[in-house]
Formats: sequence, C-alpha cells, structure tokens
Amino acid sequence: MSDDSTIRATQLRVGRLTKAHGLKGAIKLELFTDDPGRRFVPGAVFTLQVPTSSPWHGKTIELVELRWYNQHAVGFFKGVPDREAAETLAKAILWIDQDSAEQTDEEDAWYDHQLVGLAVVRDGVQIGTLTRLEHLPAQDLLIVKTANGEVMIPFVKAIVPSVDVAAGIITITPPPGLLEELPDEPDTDEPVPEPETSEEPAATPTPDGQGA
Repeated sequence: MSDDSTIRATQLRVGRLTKAHGLKGAIKLELFTDDPGRRFVPGAVFTLQVPTSSPWHGKTIELVELRWYNQHAVGFFKGVPDREAAETLAKAILWIDQDSAEQTDEEDAWYDHQLVGLAVVRDGVQIGTLTRLEHLPAQDLLIVKTANGEVMIPFVKAIVPSVDVAAGIITITPPPGLLEELPDEPDTDEPVPEPETSEEPAATPTPDGQGA
C-alpha cells in the first residue's frame, strides 16, 4: 500500500516509474504530463510515492537525463547506478512541487485540493461529495462520501467524463452495480397465483353436440 502522507495537496503527479531498462540504471516512465520537456529536465527533483517498506520511502529523486527509446520515455536518475537499483523503484509515482499560484494548464491534471469537496453528480443528481483521492500504481480512485457511506470510483475517462472545478462538479457515468446493489433476482419459491375462472357454469352438451 502506498503512503500518501508525505504527498502535499499542492503537488502534481507527473509520472510513474514502470520497470528497469537495460543494465545502467535506466527506468522506463509512464508520463502524466503534456509537457515532459518542461517537467523532466536535468536536475528536476521529484517526490517519490512508494510503499512504506521501500528503501526509497520518504525520499526524493533527481533526474539526470530523459531519453526516448522506440517512443518510450526512459529516465536516468542520480543514485541509481545499475539495474538492481532501478528495480527497487518499479511502480514508484513521481510528484513535483508547484507554486500554489501557478495555473495548472495541463489537460486532465488537477491538484488534489482542487477536487476535494466537489459535488459528485450522476444523471444531473448529486450523489455525494469527494473526500479524498487514492493514488495507486494502476489508477487513481475517487473516494466519495454518499448517504450510504464511502464508495470508490476509478478516476478514468470512461467513468469520470467531466471535471468542472469552476462549477464545483465532478460528473460520473458509473456502470451498473458500482454505486449500488444490483436488483435482487425474483424469488422463485413464491407460489404462483391460480388463474382466474369464470363463475358461470359451463354449458352441458346435448346428445347432438349442441349446448343446452
């Protein structure tokens, strides 16, 4: 489990280290920024989000160089001399410090504090309020307080198509069952009602087949 306690609300998540590349300490990167040329420059320092059991817990890391191999970003970092060291950083999430006055102009990028407290709306109806975000290696989760308790919503475009910070609204389109129990199946043990019958007696046939 990653520890978010050292991640300040005014930091921006810009990347994730995926796996070692080669033998010289390089690490493949998944970028969460539209401007890697500005964020990933030599000397840039990142706060590491890693499990508490990691030797990198509570530390920062400095970028030496960013290269591209077959359109994949690969980073070289100070203090990571070989593949063995690089493997200890797999799945680490990278955060950068930003001035709180700096405008976040990257598409689909927000500070945590910009989202916490926003109304979460489905089909035009508010179903709860965002209380916090969980940043996991696979994806981010929105933790939403509803009338029935907290629910976790994957922060992906298919489920969270719109975030309007100015309006204070996060719009969600969750699949069936994400926020509520699926309807119960009909109880097959219930007795089947008898079909209604007419109170009039049936006609008594006569020998020639005609009714009486």
